[in-house]
Amino acid sequence: MKTLTLNIPDELDLNSRDVALLVSTRLYELGKLSLGQAADVAGLSKRAFAELLGSYDVSIFNFPASDLSRDVSNA
Repeated sequence: MKTLTLNIPDELDLNSRDVALLVSTRLYELGKLSLGQAADVAGLSKRAFAELLGSYDVSIFNFPASDLSRDVSNA
């Protein structure tokens, strides 16, 4: 795993855990990380990360709406 150093303005009042949660949640939402990978980046268990997603308005069901439409027409 890579290590990244960021300079974040003091006014944002974010610590490294906050940034890890923001990054992992967004990368999961974009489909760049699996649930397990995102949980690892955040330093959480899969279950804890899945429960946290709601507070960031991210669905645990990480599928585009087009997949749902296609699934419905195939059913």
